[in-house]
Amino acid sequence: MALTFYWYPKCGTCRNAKKWLDQHEINYSAVHIAENPPSLQELKQLYGKSGLELKKFFNTSGQKYRELGLKDKVKTASEEELLEILSSDGMLIKRPILTDGEKVTVGFKEEEFARVWL
Repeated sequence: MALTFYWYPKCGTCRNAKKWLDQHEINYSAVHIAENPPSLQELKQLYGKSGLELKKFFNTSGQKYRELGLKDKVKTASEEELLEILSSDGMLIKRPILTDGEKVTVGFKEEEFARVWL
């Protein structure tokens, strides 16, 4: 299974996830989320397959999120608007995102990675 791993190399959580994948010898293609963020269409697919609320895709602890005052906007904006906002800047997206085209995980929790990817 070919996995795509959207990550930001300076992010500690992303580095932990990468380390976990490497330790479990899981093959993946790493994509720098700030340099090559998922397109609007890719985000729609990731969101659709994740089973998560759209707000879970936002990097709520990020500087950009706070600068843009998205806390309140996330509560009132339409799904389409939120996807547009996410696709505008990779730093707004919670990371890492790991997908095989069918399954999607957002963020890194060792138990969830083990359940989904092993």
